Amino acid sequence: MARTFSYNEKSFSVGDTLDVLYKIKEGEKERKQKFTGILMSIKGSTPTDKMITVRKISKSGIGVEKIMPIASPNIINIDIVRKSTNTRSKVFYIRKLSQQSVRAKVYSKK
Repeated sequence: MARTFSYNEKSFSVGDTLDVLYKIKEGEKERKQKFTGILMSIKGSTPTDKMITVRKISKSGIGVEKIMPIASPNIINIDIVRKSTNTRSKVFYIRKLSQQSVRAKVYSKK
């Protein structure tokens, strides 16, 4: 299972907090939107079919997950906000944790 992927010569691993900037088309207008969250999983074997799952906790405490194809022309940029010390290939266990517990588990020094 892949724990890392690269995008524009940057390497990302599962558990990292990412800023994903992507285009949204609403009718005739087009705008940019930033989605900041934890990289939960990476799927796919070839660069054309790689997909990532990013999860964030909204202001009201609701978890929001987005599944995005890496080869999509709508993704403008991906940046790392915070590196992780995670050693698992998928971090689906963070769905059941509070935001404070997620920070403690994913970013703790081991």
